[in-house]
Amino acid sequence: MGAKGHMDSLTQIVLGAAVGEAVLGKKVGNKAMLYGAIAGTIPDLDVLSRYFMDTVTATEWHRGFSHSIFFAVLFAPVFGWLIWKLNRRDEASWEDWSWLMFWGLFTHPLLDAFTTWGTQLFWPFKTRLAFQSVFVIDPLYTIPFLVFLILTLFQKRTALKRRKYVNLGLIISSSYLVLTLILKGIAYHKFENALEVQGISYSQLHTRPAPFNTILWMANVDTENAYLMGDYSFFDSKPIVFTSYSKNHELLGDLAANGKIERLIIITEGWYTISEKEGQLYFNDLRFGLISMDKNDTQFAFSYRLVPKGDDILVEEMPKFKKDAKRLMTALWERIWGN
Repeated sequence: MGAKGHMDSLTQIVLGAAVGEAVLGKKVGNKAMLYGAIAGTIPDLDVLSRYFMDTVTATEWHRGFSHSIFFAVLFAPVFGWLIWKLNRRDEASWEDWSWLMFWGLFTHPLLDAFTTWGTQLFWPFKTRLAFQSVFVIDPLYTIPFLVFLILTLFQKRTALKRRKYVNLGLIISSSYLVLTLILKGIAYHKFENALEVQGISYSQLHTRPAPFNTILWMANVDTENAYLMGDYSFFDSKPIVFTSYSKNHELLGDLAANGKIERLIIITEGWYTISEKEGQLYFNDLRFGLISMDKNDTQFAFSYRLVPKGDDILVEEMPKFKKDAKRLMTALWERIWGN
């Protein structure tokens, strides 16, 4: 699960291209899609921050400034002017291009807001918008959208069908997003009932879709000393089973007052456990769950090794492996069809 809640690049390119086409296709034809696709990719360049910043800062920056309304308003006219300079022969004005860039830059974080990681749409305010109703790669969102976009490409610039196809793509994909919110509501209700039936008292319940689909849902439940995790598929026939993970927050000891740890806790919104392996401490972000469907596996998708360094600590993100991802895919596919 390499993507940290970045909606998959292909998805953002498809959305950007469709938005570009909708805004300016009539005037500049396929160029509108090209520049829309570019606009849809620009906010994700914030991932480069991890090459020249420490892990904690890069994680904080992720989906911050470049995913905000402020960024879209500020940079749309700049990019718009550049494209206008490059395409003087077209009948599109500087304002037209700026408008296209604005919608491309703005719809990107809007889509990201539906994922688990969420986005700081109102940066510099710290609030993260995260509806957590769609996984970062969801074929049901992207594939139909892509099909309509390809159909659009093959129509003449002035063809009426062109407008029709691109609008269908936008309407169908947006309707799917609304549907994911409804599915999330149903899954939430199921988890709530299961907790009540099992007599479990808790302070918070968070739900999110499992990777690549919206049929299987995962829940994180906050109880006094442990977090419970459970999953529910719409094809399930047996009751929901919750697995418990001790918080172990006391293992941090004096480290709890360390600035980096405090920032990590803010990033995870308090959903974290501490584990100890061979004398090493690990900080686990619970919001994305485990790297496998095996209840006995304790490797979380996002885990940070805490390495003491003099008076300070070094925070290292644990790598993810392709074999884990493959194993997860197989297990998910089986799990989707019910317990």
